Amino acid sequence: MWLTTLADLALLLVGFFVLLQANQVDPNKLAAGFRAGFGIREQAPAMPVDLATVTGFAPGSAELPDARAALAWARGATIDPRTRLRIIGEVDGSAADVDPITGSGPILAADRARAVAAALIASGAVAPERIALVTARGQRRALLSLGYDGGRQ
Repeated sequence: MWLTTLADLALLLVGFFVLLQANQVDPNKLAAGFRAGFGIREQAPAMPVDLATVTGFAPGSAELPDARAALAWARGATIDPRTRLRIIGEVDGSAADVDPITGSGPILAADRARAVAAALIASGAVAPERIALVTARGQRRALLSLGYDGGRQ
């Protein structure tokens, strides 16, 4: 009978030491280890919380149209330092909506996202390290999505 009690006590002691060790691990390193264990190389993007758009791009152009509303939205939305801003530059997929030099839609989409990001950084709305650029096919626009990417308070 005493052997069962000793085994229970030993397991509780082992569990206690595991708990102590687990509190010393950096949560970001732990999450990266889990991702590596499942073969995932990139960190998942932040969960979208809010959106804004910059529309009015001319076909084949990355010249920034009036983006004051999106800049004001980004300034207010990114007050919390744990948030990240994802800018998705889009093209409409037509033959006219491509980069004039290369004839590439994705390059034009990247240029549109970059133009919006440059305006945001120049206005001081958001720091460059909190911005991610993505390209897509959909409409002639840049879509700004705010995501929560932070840890505990």
